[in-house]
Amino acid sequence: MPAALRWLSDLLPTNPLAARLVFGAGRRPRDLVLRAGVLGGLMIVVMILSLPSGSGSLREMAQSGAKAFMLISYGQLAAICLLTPLFMAGAIAQESNPRTWEILVTTPLNSVQIVLGNLAGRLFFALALLLAALPLCILIRLFGGVRTGSVVASLGVSACSALFLGSVAVSLGVMRSAGKRGVVAFYAATVLTLFATWAADRALQQPVAVGLDAVHTTVMTPLNPFLALHSELNADAYQPWDLGTADAGFLTRLWLGRPLLAMTIGASLASLLLLTLATLRVRLVGARSEASTGGLSRFLRRVSSKGERTPRRVWQNPVAWREASLRVSTPLAGIGRWVVLAVGVGAAVTVLGLHRSGTLDTNTTRLALGGLVMGEVVLSLLVAISASATAVSREREDGSLDILLTTPIQPGPYLSGKLRGLLAALWPALAAPTLTLLLGAGYMSAGGFGAPSTSTLAIVGTVKIDEPLVLVPAALVFGPSFAAFMAFACMCGLSWSVGSRGVIGSTVGALGVVAATVLVLGLCGLATGKDIPLVGPVITCLSPVNLAWAAVQPASAVPGQLAEPQGALIAFVVGTTMAVTIFVITTTTMHAALKRNFMTTVRRLAGLK
Repeated sequence: MPAALRWLSDLLPTNPLAARLVFGAGRRPRDLVLRAGVLGGLMIVVMILSLPSGSGSLREMAQSGAKAFMLISYGQLAAICLLTPLFMAGAIAQESNPRTWEILVTTPLNSVQIVLGNLAGRLFFALALLLAALPLCILIRLFGGVRTGSVVASLGVSACSALFLGSVAVSLGVMRSAGKRGVVAFYAATVLTLFATWAADRALQQPVAVGLDAVHTTVMTPLNPFLALHSELNADAYQPWDLGTADAGFLTRLWLGRPLLAMTIGASLASLLLLTLATLRVRLVGARSEASTGGLSRFLRRVSSKGERTPRRVWQNPVAWREASLRVSTPLAGIGRWVVLAVGVGAAVTVLGLHRSGTLDTNTTRLALGGLVMGEVVLSLLVAISASATAVSREREDGSLDILLTTPIQPGPYLSGKLRGLLAALWPALAAPTLTLLLGAGYMSAGGFGAPSTSTLAIVGTVKIDEPLVLVPAALVFGPSFAAFMAFACMCGLSWSVGSRGVIGSTVGALGVVAATVLVLGLCGLATGKDIPLVGPVITCLSPVNLAWAAVQPASAVPGQLAEPQGALIAFVVGTTMAVTIFVITTTTMHAALKRNFMTTVRRLAGLK
């Protein structure tokens, strides 16, 4: 083979780094079960939704096929956005080790081959899921109601999203600035961006014409793959702007008139830029700077002018103090905790201030608060899972767990100290959505401080009822319910952290358990909240996501409580009491079981990395 052709072949098809990653991960039963589970779920959805419910006419078959394809397309894109960060986790966590890169740069591989091999090897399984789902999309097209262009658009959006997320992960790994804690930080940033762009899009939407439900796309549409796909699959209700004859520039016509194409081009160019920067950076091994001992470090970390730490008081449980201190061991970590809280509260105050001045109407304000609160809840849960799932497995990997086991500390105080330290370090994340809802409740109780209106008319069944900007009873009880669920999520993370070999396995396992719990409780609360007036709010309180949604969107979550505010307060108080009791009992039971099997599990995994 000519040298030039061999060089091109080594970039992707015969890249030894990509082959190592594909063959190594392809033998893991966990990854096989994950891929088979996603594909099996898509097949079940197709089998259920593609069956016509009526006489089986061609029109009904076309409608069933179109409905199934839309659900498959959104589900496929959601799976890519959720699974790609997990597939790429090794690029951030494992390859961020400087010694790994020191070995790679001594091989005959050049910088381009190292970066592309890392990307292709870890992105292979995400793209394989797309190709595996292609026969399902073709099968649905036989029912009618689905265009070939829609199938291509669905696969293209998912592929571009996977490419962009993979490029970001590889860049973080090459720059070696994220470490293992960056895995869920990257995951959380992805989810938060999707929530933020969706909320901004809802606030900026303009109707196509007066009296029509259809709206135009916004400047946020190409920034969110779900919105870009929605503009293609449901163009009648979410129409791109027709700027063919308007006096607008090329970028404006592309961005507003063809958001799907703009998203594809933007994601491709951004991926190319990230990979180029990673290629230029890959051989700068050992370029890290040492920790600063300047004025900021001395102020925040209490370091003297001689670079010595002043003594600090240790809590009665040293494990709890150590766990809480590790989370804020650097100046940026200490500042970041307060930045999250300040940004959340500041955004809530800004939105309410714009509503008070009349800049935002009540519907837009409700959507903005909903997007803000939901993003804060999801981000808080992801941060809690990340911190708890690495609390023990991280110590096993660096060897500090072996030292702790030689001390007189027993498994019970050790695990309870871990849980207490995590909650102490994570309380700003817990407080952000709670304070946002309390600010909304205070704003409603004060009558909007003279705002033109703090409610809108909502149709519940056949009756028109005033829907408040924030449902005060739900906002008041959100804090205790969310705190109890956070403790449960941290205990789930600790359970997986004790029984897993490394931080990646424990993070994926804990994330799956908490996500499944939120999904099941969310579906139950969504069904009962709409149909059963008094029992619905009680079930809604079991899930913090449902409870937050009920506070900002009561007409869609708990419509039966709008007509009886006193009954709503009693129902939410009872539901919160039940939720706190259930999660406290569950957390205590998990702690007792984990304490009983702690030594056996630790000894079984001793020496494993």
